[in-house]
Amino acid sequence: MLKPASYAMKKWISPGDDARAVHGPVTGEQIALAGGAPLDVQGMLDWARETGGPALREMTFHERAKMLKALALYIGERKEELYAINPMTGATRRDGGVDIDGGIGTMLVIASKGRREMPDGQVYVDGDVEQLSRKGTFLGQHIAVPLRGVAVHINAFNFPVWGMLEKLAPTLLAGVPAIVKPATQTSYLTEACFRMIIDSGLVPDGAVQLVIGSVGDMLDRLGAQDAVGFTGSADTALHLRTNPNLMRNSVRFHAEQDSLNATILGPDAAPGTPEFDLFVKETLNEITTKAGQKCTAIRRIIVPHDAMKDVADALTERLAKVTIGDPADDSVRMGALASDAQKADVLEKLAALSGETTRLTGDPEAPALTGAGPRGAFLAPALLRCDDPDAASAVHTLEAFGPVSTLMPYRDLDHAADLANRGGGSLVASLFTHDPDVARQVTLASAAWHGRIYIADRDSAAEVTGHGSPMPHMVHGGPGRAGGGEELGGVRGVLHYMQRTAIQGSPDIITAITGQWQPGAREIKGPQHPFRRTFNEIEIGETLHTETREVTLEDIEHFAHFTGDTFYAHMDEDAARANPFFPGRVAHGYLLISFAAGLFVQPDPGPVLANTGLNSLSFQKPVSPGDIIGARLTAKRKTGRTDTYGEIAWNVTLTNQNGDQVAQYELLTMVSYERAA
Repeated sequence: MLKPASYAMKKWISPGDDARAVHGPVTGEQIALAGGAPLDVQGMLDWARETGGPALREMTFHERAKMLKALALYIGERKEELYAINPMTGATRRDGGVDIDGGIGTMLVIASKGRREMPDGQVYVDGDVEQLSRKGTFLGQHIAVPLRGVAVHINAFNFPVWGMLEKLAPTLLAGVPAIVKPATQTSYLTEACFRMIIDSGLVPDGAVQLVIGSVGDMLDRLGAQDAVGFTGSADTALHLRTNPNLMRNSVRFHAEQDSLNATILGPDAAPGTPEFDLFVKETLNEITTKAGQKCTAIRRIIVPHDAMKDVADALTERLAKVTIGDPADDSVRMGALASDAQKADVLEKLAALSGETTRLTGDPEAPALTGAGPRGAFLAPALLRCDDPDAASAVHTLEAFGPVSTLMPYRDLDHAADLANRGGGSLVASLFTHDPDVARQVTLASAAWHGRIYIADRDSAAEVTGHGSPMPHMVHGGPGRAGGGEELGGVRGVLHYMQRTAIQGSPDIITAITGQWQPGAREIKGPQHPFRRTFNEIEIGETLHTETREVTLEDIEHFAHFTGDTFYAHMDEDAARANPFFPGRVAHGYLLISFAAGLFVQPDPGPVLANTGLNSLSFQKPVSPGDIIGARLTAKRKTGRTDTYGEIAWNVTLTNQNGDQVAQYELLTMVSYERAA
């Protein structure tokens, strides 16, 4: 008998007298006792806000990212312990891979995004600086800082590991503590993973807590600095988001809800094409994976009218071969639904859909089982057919959260998009086509109603991730019925738990707050050439003003012939003068960049390891033969990259003999932390 415990204020709290009996979906027998213990809700919130929050905010984004990576690797080394429990949820090992390895992978991606795309500091800079005055002494900059509260995560039963980790990763990276509340039915698997998080010793005290069972009046105690992340049904989301306290305090509420996702077979994807085969394969996967208990599963299959029979025959043939039964049996393709209650709900929805559809597969009363008895929550995959989707209502509004999908015809692409849109807002729609014009037309007609549009064809078939796979790099959510939220999406998901603020001030003030040097801010003269100094020694604002160099006509012609860039503005005086941008023959922009490097580079071996690129290169004024240029090199931003070196971004400006700026760019160099022995 499993007894998942809550974790509150650094203590494990076992199930109480009012604990709920959890019956396994495979045998119908009781497998766990969960919840029922009184929790000090206010104490948990205070512990998170007063202990966990300050500890996380003291860390930089990169330190939090390193913590997440180490945590993911720690769980990954012990994942077989989770896979051992996984069949008890009704899921096969293949299903468990989406949940367990998927959760670990998501945490690793978010950690990587934090290291590569966020600063090694405590303030996230959002966008470019805005010059708010003529002379540049008054600037504006958007920044984001962690909320000072706690994130309450309310997760669904179908992904007990991924559901927790995909929310925890961006929340902790943002610097906000979290209280996790998994669905009770599968909470024992969540708790097993959560114990690994605590046992790792990698997260600060108060950063994470766990509630098994009810959260009590926790939502009534949240304030403007707190956030709620919810995954589940639209009805439950509506109940939670209309909590008077949440509305009164404008508590952030991110919802990822169930939706009637659709897949569209393009008119060019006829039987025998790679797109048709890929369409059938992925539709089969979406009906059977997790026994159809996925918020991204395909609920509506939209195909050309003439392809109805071909698609029906192909899916019917393949669904008949799906083995159903004990998920611990390696020969089983589809396991059980999460509970008897979930099975009853799906059967009820099937009955409601029967008035608009014809069932092509799946006897709901007597599925053929492998290695399992009749008491389990098993259902055969049900493929339904709706011949008049325009007149139908239930197929576009009623979701059977199980292995159920409805096949329906379309007349043309506008009709196909309209049918997909009738879901009222979905997490994802997929399109299988090799025709770019079809892809564009469907996207423009349906993107407003979908959080993600997945387009697959023969060119991407070997590497596609699948209709139903939310990727941590991309937003996961959708409008309308889907909840209006946007989880994941790399750094976008992190910003859900941060406050965007506009700061305004002088260049020195903006530099001090953001940790990024701004033109006009104080320059620092180092004790030696900056390329002789280590990453740790260089200060933000450290500046080198170079010697000058005359640009001659001979330089321009030599560069033109040497590179092959004989554009007329460099070689033909009359043609150049006729151009509205040039006073006559001018130097190549890339010649100027090369000369700038010659002016500021220190050639001897030292801490600088490599020049890895240029950003935001622009040319402001042409340079004519006889002009004299000089460069200014200023340390703008420092970002740690590995255990031995970091990246320094330098602001480089080139000016002429009159002090006019002729070019500007950001130079990226990799610099050692320490001097070589």
